[in-house]
Amino acid sequence: MGEYASPATLVDTAWVAQHGRDADVRLVEVDVDTGSYDSGHIPGAVAWNWTSQLCDIVRRDVIPKADFEKLMSESGIGNDTAVVLYGDNNNWFAAWAFWQLKIYGHKDVRLMNGGRKKWLAEGRELTTDKPAVQAASYRAKDADNSMRASPPEAIQAETAG
Repeated sequence: MGEYASPATLVDTAWVAQHGRDADVRLVEVDVDTGSYDSGHIPGAVAWNWTSQLCDIVRRDVIPKADFEKLMSESGIGNDTAVVLYGDNNNWFAAWAFWQLKIYGHKDVRLMNGGRKKWLAEGRELTTDKPAVQAASYRAKDADNSMRASPPEAIQAETAG
């Protein structure tokens, strides 16, 4: 396979196998629930539940900044940590998390190409051990809403089509 157009954004499973335990890298499995994670995950990965940790279910929106900072801190992620996201459903929820990290200004966030499905298909190592995570200090930037489209903007784009 050739090089990715943006290797700082998309990494392959071989890169994750080689660097996933680096001190400055945090692997995060993002699922709609953590059942898949609990049955076996990439060594060193922490679990994020899209439904309860990444989605404000009252406003149907991204989580507020304070909740985002708390999640990052509790996951052992500092502002300089490289975050590699992957998950089930072809990385659907991992992509949501990627977008949310970018909204709050995290500089080094990547997706693992192929997600959990590819990792499993390659027969790579899994564990049920949860990593010992030391809380970090995390300070998010204010939300960059330029990465979002409001409903009227989406309708206008569709009708301009």
